[in-house]
Amino acid sequence: MKNRLRVLRAEHDLTQAELAAKLNVTRQTVIAIESGKYDPSLPLAFAIARTFNQTIEDIFLPET
Repeated sequence: MKNRLRVLRAEHDLTQAELAAKLNVTRQTVIAIESGKYDPSLPLAFAIARTFNQTIEDIFLPET
């Protein structure tokens, strides 16, 4: 699954560690999601969407 997490994080001037702290996950989790190696759980996807005031669909895009 593709995502816009890296772009949104940069737009909000957040480091991976700062975003991880906001989401209560490890920095490695943020890295894995950004690189597409890990798809977040639904609760984590909702938390990410709330953090950036976006919908899940605006952040996570299905591979076509």
